[in-house]
Amino acid sequence: MNELVSIVMPVYQAEEYLEETIRSVQGQTYDNWELIAVDDDSADGSFRLLASMAQKDGRIRPIRQEGNGGAARARNTGTKLARGRYLAFLDADDLWRPRKLEQELAFLTEKQKECGEAGFAFTSYEFGDSQARGNGKIVHVPERLMYRQALSRTVIFTSTVLFDLTKIDRGLALMPEVKSEDTATWWRILREGYTAWGLDENLVIYRRPAQSLSSNKLEAVRRIWNLYRRQEGLSLVKSAWYFCFWAYRAVARRL
Repeated sequence: MNELVSIVMPVYQAEEYLEETIRSVQGQTYDNWELIAVDDDSADGSFRLLASMAQKDGRIRPIRQEGNGGAARARNTGTKLARGRYLAFLDADDLWRPRKLEQELAFLTEKQKECGEAGFAFTSYEFGDSQARGNGKIVHVPERLMYRQALSRTVIFTSTVLFDLTKIDRGLALMPEVKSEDTATWWRILREGYTAWGLDENLVIYRRPAQSLSSNKLEAVRRIWNLYRRQEGLSLVKSAWYFCFWAYRAVARRL
């Protein structure tokens, strides 16, 4: 296999972490990729760094957006420009382990041989500190995940996802401009009848600075509740049912 993988990375005020993240892409054992790095009008040196690294590696495609539009809009810009058969997402402060692409592509290809229409894969990951040092807390993933199962757990992490765009329509990969836009996207794809296939290998480090948005537990509760009620249109009773399971798993994942 030597198909092109398009990696979409939204960038905003990420100069501190950006070079290390890109190095983790350049260090992949599977090297047929393009990195579409969409700078969302950063005020720091993020875009200068992207431009400098792109001069040395033509696989890096820096895009500059005028006006800060948020991560969903930046990802959508990159998704529309993607030239590869495969589409992956990577946040600008996370790290990929060297065999991430190689192993995930092989896994998805094997599932396609078994199931035909498999087009959506994700992997396990490890929490890391502000220096991306893994802390041993690994989020393991189920072998397969369907819509109703996904509503009760947010186990699909953005930087682990891989789509085969010959199986998944590109339009389904475009993210709504809402909070927790990534989770809303996975649910929408699964609601269409697709299955997400989980590779239980720790291939990504999820960097969590102490003051990151994801560390704000109350905000996370609001976001998931709003997705149930507004995005999915679930009743109050169904929302509460799924929320209880989500809350239990969210706490267990961080212990």
